[in-house]
Amino acid sequence: MDKINMPEEEMLYDLAELYKVFGDSTRIKILYVLFEEEMLVSQIAEYLDMSVSAISHQLRVLKQAHLVKFRKEGKNVIYSLADSHVRTILGQGMDHILE
Repeated sequence: MDKINMPEEEMLYDLAELYKVFGDSTRIKILYVLFEEEMLVSQIAEYLDMSVSAISHQLRVLKQAHLVKFRKEGKNVIYSLADSHVRTILGQGMDHILE
């Protein structure tokens, strides 16, 4: 049998951790909201009918996974998707379940 080109253990661990982040429907909802436009925490909370603290907690997880980014405008913190890879991951996942 030919040798499989297996990534290093640390990379496999990081990939598994990334997919764990997608294992929560609230985080998926937040990503879909940000798929449409950047928003304040309070706007996301209102849109999803959740508390600001619950959204903030989930945004922290998404930020640590490098799936969302933020910028400050005065006192406002505005969140958006980190990059086009996040759009691709969501799109490919949805394509897969719709097959």
